[in-house]
Amino acid sequence: MRKERTLFIFGIWVAILPYLGFFESWRKILFILTGVGLIYLAYLFNIEARVRLSKSENSEKSFVDNI
Repeated sequence: MRKERTLFIFGIWVAILPYLGFFESWRKILFILTGVGLIYLAYLFNIEARVRLSKSENSEKSFVDNI
């Protein structure tokens, strides 16, 4: 749940950042840092999805021999 909350906060931050009155250079830096944070968060979501997929594939491939 922590990553979802962080993504929500990043969304709010991006929505209000242009209206906060920062200098143009500061605003560019803050947008770049926010973008890097979003890329990292997307990477964590991707890793989590791969782990979830591999767990579900391993459980479906189980074989039991009936005698």
